[in-house]
This record gives sequence, structure tokens and C-alpha cells, in this order.
Amino acid sequence: MSLTDTIRQWDEGISAVDRQEWRTALDCFTAILEPTSKICFNIGCLHLLLGELNQAETAFDKSICRDEHLAVAFFQRGITLYKNKKYEEALRDFIEAFNRMRGNQLIDYNQLGLRYKLSTCQVLHNVALVHATIKKWDQAEEALKKALTFKTEAKPNFVDQALEAVVKQELFQLLQLPTGELFRPKRKIVAQLEKQDFLGEAKVVASIIDKDAFSGFAPLQPQAPEPAPQKKAPEKFKTLEGAPHRVLFNFIPNNEWELEVQSGNIVFLLKKGQDNWATVTFNNETGLVPYNYLEPLELEKGEKSPPSDIPAPPRTTAPERPASVKGEENLTNETVTASASKSQDHPMPVPTIVKVHFKYTVAIRVKPGLSHSEMLAVIGKKLQLPEKRLGLSYKSQENGELIPITSETKMKNVWTEVRNQRLTIWCKFLEVVALFDYEVSVPADLGFCEGDIIQVLAQVNNNWLEGQCKGNTGIFPATFVKELSMAEIMDSGM
Repeated sequence: MSLTDTIRQWDEGISAVDRQEWRTALDCFTAILEPTSKICFNIGCLHLLLGELNQAETAFDKSICRDEHLAVAFFQRGITLYKNKKYEEALRDFIEAFNRMRGNQLIDYNQLGLRYKLSTCQVLHNVALVHATIKKWDQAEEALKKALTFKTEAKPNFVDQALEAVVKQELFQLLQLPTGELFRPKRKIVAQLEKQDFLGEAKVVASIIDKDAFSGFAPLQPQAPEPAPQKKAPEKFKTLEGAPHRVLFNFIPNNEWELEVQSGNIVFLLKKGQDNWATVTFNNETGLVPYNYLEPLELEKGEKSPPSDIPAPPRTTAPERPASVKGEENLTNETVTASASKSQDHPMPVPTIVKVHFKYTVAIRVKPGLSHSEMLAVIGKKLQLPEKRLGLSYKSQENGELIPITSETKMKNVWTEVRNQRLTIWCKFLEVVALFDYEVSVPADLGFCEGDIIQVLAQVNNNWLEGQCKGNTGIFPATFVKELSMAEIMDSGM
């Protein structure tokens, strides 16, 4: 079964779920020949909803085998085992789901297509329920007290109610996913599966034959001779006011005062403001563009008439040069010749235009071959930010991946990516601020308090970062921090 057929079958099953046609949805999912972990999870949830516990357990087994990091699959299989009175196995699954939470208060599965947030409190609540079911009240109370440390709100909730029941040695309610909450395919991908007719039906709108009533096929009609092509006069850049400039990069306006231009366009500069914005005219339109997106352009001779206020050249001959100057003439000529020869032996390097992608984009002219520290200093001065808090990366033209620039060796590789004196570099902050307290659960973790400034050393994966805080180094969840704003950077380091 192709990927397109799988997604279409998946979407049909979700449509049946929305209509609460559980058996129809189950048939759609089971018809998929090579189900993914998400599809197996959906099959298990439908069997659990229909009371088919053994089939649900088998489906959740397949889901976990395909993705052993899916904490919600362990959670659902634990619920299935508990309902099937396999309490010891259910306890192991709930504990395994807790371990997959990795100390986070919750995991939001919305990005994966499941509109549900699994919290650590819910997992520990079900752990306590299994202990209470097998009459281990002390372990149940211990699990619920641990769940209180993961609460995200101060008001009483299901954990507090369960703790009151344990004190009375009474059982409490099992927590489950809401009915009908399954993994759904992305709507953009489903929309792309629909066939679209961009051309429509062919239709005759006119005929070159007067009162033509023929609707079939006819031979080609004689065509009128085309006029002989005339040689077009070469275009010249002329303007009544403003200096011509060439656009270096594409610019997309954000408001009505800005002007859209493309790389290579010729615009005429009317005014340059102190805020690095220039007023230009292009195609009879006037607007604002960043001045560092432009470079001056010289016009050919005779293309712009000189101003009327320039005086006429003198008509008399120049006076004779003084004797002292005559004696120095040969020395002056020799000096100029030697200087020109030296200039030819050591030509001036052509500057490279570096486009820096930050929270905004800037363009900088630099001398080719700058070292890593020199490049950081130039970019830090341009952005008016401390260079020690900035990290640079470049995109490899071989695989298109962003590669961090962490040494002088990496910086030499960057200069090999220059094309037509153009180079693109990505820049970001190397510091983040903690949103919540994070306690160390294993030696490799980095603990911190809310509001602490953390220096980012590396990105472990999409969910974990490695950093340094208060002299300690370790890994921490990326969801516990955020990038410093411009105001926070200025307050803390400038």
C-alpha cells in the first residue's frame, strides 16, 4: 500500500470516529497493510472502547514495538491491563510511562496529531490506583504525594481527591483518554491528496472566420505575416533626481511605506535616513528599503546632464610651474610609478557581502578570510550585542544542514562556501532564561531555578539541550527555557 493510500485510509477512519461509527473506523485502520505506531495506537484505543481487551493489548504491543518512546502508549496499555485485572503488568506499564515522561510535568501530543496532553500527575494517579487495588495503601499514598509535586495548578484536583480516598482506604476512579481522541493525519497533507483541475474544460471563445458555425476540427488557417523585428535601442539608466543603486537582496515590505524590490533591480536613492532606511524610487513608485541592501552604481558617460551651476572651463593657459616644483617632478613621477607597481603586485582584496540571519536580516561588507573571533566581533558590533553571547552557523551546500561555527577550522570551511562574493551566516543567542525550576533526577541533568540565565553549549535533540549554569554543566528540557528578548539581553549585558 502506497503512502497516499495509507493517509487516505487513515483519514477515512478518523471521519468514521467523528461520526462515532467505531466499528467502521476499526475496519478502516485494520485494512492498512503496514500500520505505523500511531495507527496501531488508534486500533488499540478502538478495541478498548468496544471492550475487546485482549485485542487492545495486542494492538498496544505493536504500537510500543514501533515506537518505544511513546509514553501515552504505555499509559493506554496499562489501562487495558488494569481492566483485564492484570494488576502487576499494569503497574509496570504505568511506571514505564512515568519514566518516559523524563521529569516533565506534561507532554503535549498535539504536534503529533493527538489532541491530548498527558501529565505526570495522571500517570502517578493510576500507579497509586493499582497499589490501592492490591491493598498496598502505603505505596499508593507515596505515589500520590509524589504526584502533588508535579501539579501545574494550586487548586484541588483528582490527585487531592484520590489522596483523601487512600486515607480512608477506598478505591478511586481510573483516569483514561477522552473517548474518540486518536492520532489524526495533518490536514495539509490530506488536502494535497485531492485532485485539482487547474485547466478546466477547453472552450472556443472566438474564430477568425466570420459567422463560423463549425464545431469540429479544421485544417490550420493561414496566418498573417508577422512584421519584421526591429532592433531595440539599448536601455540606459536615466533619472531626473537620485543616485542609481543596485539591489543586493530581495526585500519584502511589511507595511504600505516600504517598497518591494528584487535582487539585481536598479533603484534611485532620493534620501538616506539616520535609521539606516533609504527612500528610493523604482518603476515610478517611491518607498523605503534598508540602505545596506543597496550598493552604488556608476552611470556611463553622457547619460546624465551636468547641473547648470557648474562654471565653464578656463580659456587661458596655465601659468609656468615654479622651479622648485620642476626639480621635484621626476621624483614625483618615480614615486607614483613605484606605488602603482606595488599596487599591481599586491591587489586589494574584493570585499565579501555577508548576509546575517538573526531575528532580522542584516548585510555586512567584510574582508575575506576573517577568523572566527573577528567575524563574531564584526557581527556583534553590527547587532549592538555582546559577541560572547552569539553563536554562528552556516549551511553546507552538500547536504543543506546548518553547521555550528565553533572553531577557527570550521571558519576556514565557511569561506569555501563563498559564491560571487556572497556568504550567508545564521546567528542566534547562546543564552536562554529558565521559565520553571528544574530539579536534577539523574547525574547528567542540569538543575536550575526560574529566572536563571543558562548558556547553551549544544542541542542534544529537538527536546533536550546541553548547557551551563552557575558552574554546573548538564542537559535539560528545551520546554523549560526560552530565548532572551532584546530588552533582557540589553539589561543583563550592555
